[in-house]
Amino acid sequence: MSRTGPDFAAAHAVLQAEVDADRLAGVSAATLYRGERVDQFCSGLADQRTREPLRPDHIHRAFSNTKLITSVLVLMLADAGHLALDDPISRWIPALGRLHVLRPGAQAITDTEPLQREISIRHLLSHQAGFSHGVFDPGTLIFNAYQQAGVRRPDTTLAEEMGLLAGLPLLFQPGEGWEYSTGIDVLARLVEIITGQRFGDALQQRLFGPLGMVDTGFVLTPEQAPRLATLYRGDLADPMKPGLQRLDDTPWPGAYLSPKPRQSGAGGLFTTQADMLALLAQLLPGRPSRLLRAETLQALFTDQLPAERCVQFPMTGPVPSLGFGLGGAVTRCASALQPAAAVGELQWGGLAGTHWWISPATGLAGVVMTQRFMGFWHPFWFAYKRRVYDAVA
Repeated sequence: MSRTGPDFAAAHAVLQAEVDADRLAGVSAATLYRGERVDQFCSGLADQRTREPLRPDHIHRAFSNTKLITSVLVLMLADAGHLALDDPISRWIPALGRLHVLRPGAQAITDTEPLQREISIRHLLSHQAGFSHGVFDPGTLIFNAYQQAGVRRPDTTLAEEMGLLAGLPLLFQPGEGWEYSTGIDVLARLVEIITGQRFGDALQQRLFGPLGMVDTGFVLTPEQAPRLATLYRGDLADPMKPGLQRLDDTPWPGAYLSPKPRQSGAGGLFTTQADMLALLAQLLPGRPSRLLRAETLQALFTDQLPAERCVQFPMTGPVPSLGFGLGGAVTRCASALQPAAAVGELQWGGLAGTHWWISPATGLAGVVMTQRFMGFWHPFWFAYKRRVYDAVA
């Protein structure tokens, strides 16, 4: 880092190239260093039809960025003595203590075995509980079962969703695998049971209000609605192919404009660059946090997976360089995706292309906001972040 500060021009160029190539309609990013903002970038359009320029205050569909927010609130409740990470979830949701598990190689959804151990809150936070997401594995037994049961339907409450999940098997015995899952919705329901509030109200009282996250929520106000950036889809088979298609009815027609029974902790929120930065600033290890005790914050960044287990998706296969903490992927070692400076980093994103990251070793944290469906871990994300690390080397 020079005396005049880091030069983020190369990082900006990565994002600008995506806008110029029509792979992103618009994108904004911001970087924190030791809690202070040292860079901000914004380019492109919020809406290609109206040609409205993207601004840092535009609202974005958070999708799975919601999971970090849910996880933090659960950890806050742990710090307040309401729960312990290794408590069984059946203490609050008894039906989830009576689940069955698909046998290895099962050919029918009914080919199951009894639960051998309880699902813990730690299992849920680290995606080792055995639930699925009903998104990434079309054609599988569990995907079809989730779709038929309506697990992801927005017109059911979190309590009703628990009843749906209780009628379906787990993919594996708790603690014996890793599967990105809707188990974070189970944690959102846990919040409702412990606090006696709807999930959104608990978030507002305990997290959004205290941190000044004024543009994060489940339903847009009339004043906020014009700031919702348009969602686009690129080529799903070739993420580097130029061209975008407008998606006005994703995740469903009129999403975020009126209340729905489901307030999903796994993917239901919208948010802004500033609101995400306000949260990340409270999660930097080694700095005072208004949210979590130091030991809880350390646990957030600690890889919860055994060495032989790692993050994996059907489209990527296993990613041995990435474990998983209590709210995001943990970088175990340098790889083609991540430089050595990223070791120990916690990061994740959402299906619409929003991403966040925190690096304890360097004191860096940041957020990238865009609206490209299936934009999670798009190549630009890793290329951009590598250039940020280079800038402060």
